[in-house]
Amino acid sequence: MDSNAVLDLSMQALVITGKLAAPVLITSLVVGFAISLLQSITQIQEVTLSFVPKAVAVGVALIVCGHWMISEMVSFTTAVFDRIPQLLSGG
Repeated sequence: MDSNAVLDLSMQALVITGKLAAPVLITSLVVGFAISLLQSITQIQEVTLSFVPKAVAVGVALIVCGHWMISEMVSFTTAVFDRIPQLLSGG
């Protein structure tokens, strides 16, 4: 297994990690921003107010994107397992 194969596999792993984390992180960011904007407009300074809406939104994002996330991870894992003989032979 040469360094190019390791770098390629690492790059693919980082890309799939970013793709899988994006829906949850973007949802949390948007809901957190909206709650912060609402808090600044109404001058309500409660720290725990943003936790429940963020948790609910992240749960909904996981339910909506869960099937896609699992199918992406399964296809990546299958591709890595298919490459094992090639990686071990050095070719």
